[in-house]
Amino acid sequence: MPDTDLSDDPSSNDLADTRTAWAEDRTMLANERTFAGWMRTGMACIALALGLKAVFKDTDYPLVAKGVAEVFILVAVLIFWAAVTKCRETQKRMKEHDVEAQSHQRMTTLASILTLGALATGVILWLL
Repeated sequence: MPDTDLSDDPSSNDLADTRTAWAEDRTMLANERTFAGWMRTGMACIALALGLKAVFKDTDYPLVAKGVAEVFILVAVLIFWAAVTKCRETQKRMKEHDVEAQSHQRMTTLASILTLGALATGVILWLL
């Protein structure tokens, strides 16, 4: 990665290299923020599923209420894995550069844990 500490009289190439390095850093940080946003959206779907179960607990059609809640559990799982896929694609494009990003393994692990939590929540919703 180019040095971002510039001399007192930097050349135009030094300035361009520095701007490029900063742009690459911003891109990776934006990718990580986007990943976190997708994770929050997935968790909001799980919360919505729990809320639906609570609202419709005394309904005459409990299987319908549970089924609708399960839809949001499945959407959460899809969101988690869409986030991992998009993050991986962005990291592959940036791999040619010197940018250091969160490891793909860390993001996959987080998505896996959240998926297990979502599925466990779905099972609990059926048992209630």
